[in-house]
Amino acid sequence: MSEPNALIKPWHGVPREEIHWDPTVVDERCIGCGLCVTSCGRNVYQFDYEDNVAVVTNPLQCMVGCSTCATVCPREAVEFPSLGYIQQLIRDRKILRQSKDLLKNHPEQYETQKIKS
Repeated sequence: MSEPNALIKPWHGVPREEIHWDPTVVDERCIGCGLCVTSCGRNVYQFDYEDNVAVVTNPLQCMVGCSTCATVCPREAVEFPSLGYIQQLIRDRKILRQSKDLLKNHPEQYETQKIKS
């Protein structure tokens, strides 16, 4: 039996497998610079040295809402579902309420520390 992947966790109670948030590399635009591969802290990508392109190999490890790889891509070769998809998920699964409850019930976890000058 394989070990569970610590990077694949539910997002606000929604199983990651039910959330369609993962990058797609448009091969025709990819110039093989590898910025998406080296900028991703969750090992979503590997690099195909033969074809000189990034390959999405671990899509469920992509953090919901993150699009750093798309932001740094100089050719806009990385695409994600629309933000409207995530906003609809937040409404449908009542995630906003959950977030507010977390902030209210766990201030010790989320409160910033004020620095006196």
